[in-house]
Amino acid sequence: MNFPILSSLILLPIVGALFLFFTKDKEGNNLTAKYVALFTTVVNFLISIYLWISFDQSTSSFQFVEDRVWIEGFINYKVGVDGISILFIILTTFITPICIISVNNSVKNRLRDFLIAILIMESFMIGVFCALDLVVFYLFFEAGLIPMFLIIGIWGGARRVYSAFKFFLYTLLGSVLMLVAIISIYWITGTTDVVQLYEIGIDVKYQNLLWLAFFSSFAVKTPMWPVHTWLPDAHVEAPTAGSVLLAAILLKMAGYGFIRFSLGLFPIASEVFTPLIYTLSVIAIIFTSLIALMQEDMKKLIAYSSVAHMGFVTLGIFTLQQQGIEGSIIQMISHGLVSAALFLTVGVVYDRMHSRLISTYGGLVSVIPKYSILFMLFALASLGLPGTSGFIGEFLILMGAFKDNFLVAVIASIGVILGAAYMLWLYKRVVFGKLINEDLKKILDLNRSEYFILSCLAVPILFFGFYPDPLINTIEVSVTDLINMHNSNIASK
Repeated sequence: MNFPILSSLILLPIVGALFLFFTKDKEGNNLTAKYVALFTTVVNFLISIYLWISFDQSTSSFQFVEDRVWIEGFINYKVGVDGISILFIILTTFITPICIISVNNSVKNRLRDFLIAILIMESFMIGVFCALDLVVFYLFFEAGLIPMFLIIGIWGGARRVYSAFKFFLYTLLGSVLMLVAIISIYWITGTTDVVQLYEIGIDVKYQNLLWLAFFSSFAVKTPMWPVHTWLPDAHVEAPTAGSVLLAAILLKMAGYGFIRFSLGLFPIASEVFTPLIYTLSVIAIIFTSLIALMQEDMKKLIAYSSVAHMGFVTLGIFTLQQQGIEGSIIQMISHGLVSAALFLTVGVVYDRMHSRLISTYGGLVSVIPKYSILFMLFALASLGLPGTSGFIGEFLILMGAFKDNFLVAVIASIGVILGAAYMLWLYKRVVFGKLINEDLKKILDLNRSEYFILSCLAVPILFFGFYPDPLINTIEVSVTDLINMHNSNIASK
């Protein structure tokens, strides 16, 4: 294909943002700004679907590659996709228009600026999943911090400035070491081209330090225990659309980084540090699930559940088993859909009651029954009920874990039980019980746009729960090739 489809995916949201930026800020132009942003993101989603349809699933090679000289002799603008990255691009382009639609009630001021931040963020997130040069990856990876920092700091809650700076400093500090590692890789090998680095490999004597440098960044962004403390604060203070983007996409950039770079570039070091990953993942699964059980704030509970779910992801990646890695990718896609849905279900009642406390609610099923049914679906998907997308990922991860380390898999399985406990506890207290709060009797039913976006998320959650083949077929060859490359590197050393 001669058409630069990946660059188009990256640049189109920026074009939309520039159009909004240069639009005069007249009273009542919010509707126009929203339509422009929605049109841009929907077109981007349709382009990504075309990309998926045109994608050749029989090969693990990178496709739709664009390679242009950026800085002569040093950096090339190189982008491309394989079976692993293409799903994350589609997830990004699918979630972003949903965020645009959801701003109806949650963002009251400076809507145009908010939409510009979301559009720019979409470009950077897509760039992360396309990048085939370490410097290009780093630039996109770090640039995504800026719009999210602004989204939390300007449109967030009462403690928004504290949460925004905590988010920014945590994630930036970890990434400084990754930048040093990228410079070191160029010094060692003479290139930052990911495909070339896969072919030539990196000297074993450097791998441990370089792996730790990348780990310092990915662990914070995932987030792994104990560097996860920025996430609950960021989620609680962020507006609904910000929480959706943070949970659905931003956390997945680090999981993708573990697969693409930690396993791909540093296979020996990945073997060495697998026990560390197992330990931190199991602690995250159990410890943060127990913390979630103690929460009285709905968004905080869902935030801690995200840490636990991403613990399953890192566990599955480092099993280095076909089922484990495939399960981790599917789990990230599923968590992107389910976490987005859960934050939106909290957001719509928060917009009406202005409270995230679980104790404020109870008996919602008698007031807004259709909402309660959708909430039930998303809660059950989060705890991994068979027939939902959440089950597929967790099941494959545990299969891979049982093959690699029986004890770790057994301990991680306890997290499934705890996940069911805190999600059912949340649902019971919010939806069932007596309608004690008189204000709840006056709560308005969800409008069409709110039911529309929740239904848009419910469809793929159920579809991929019953029929995960489109996901598995897309990633299977690329994951197999990654494992074969890893094993051959281990054998040759």
